[in-house]
Amino acid sequence: MKVIDLTEATETLATYAAEVAQGPVIITVAGKPVAALVAIENADLETVFLSTNSAFLALIERSRARHQAEGGLSSTEVRRRLGLRNEK
Repeated sequence: MKVIDLTEATETLATYAAEVAQGPVIITVAGKPVAALVAIENADLETVFLSTNSAFLALIERSRARHQAEGGLSSTEVRRRLGLRNEK
C-alpha cells in the first residue's frame, strides 16, 4: 500500500493507477485519507457504482432490517403469488 499526501501527488493519474497492481494508493490531506485507488477485479461499472452509492446502500440496509424484523418469502410462495409452477 502506498500513502501519499495530496500536496506531494505530482505524478500523473496513469502513474498512480499503474501502482495499484502492488496495492492500494491512498491519498491523504493533513494525514487523513480522502481517496483511494484500488484494483477492481470481477466487477463491472454498474457494480462499482452501486457499491459506492450511498442511496443504494441505504436501500439495501432498510431492506435487510425489514427482512430481519418481518421475515421474507420462500421461493415457493413467490412462485405461487406470480402464478408460476414449482420446479422440483
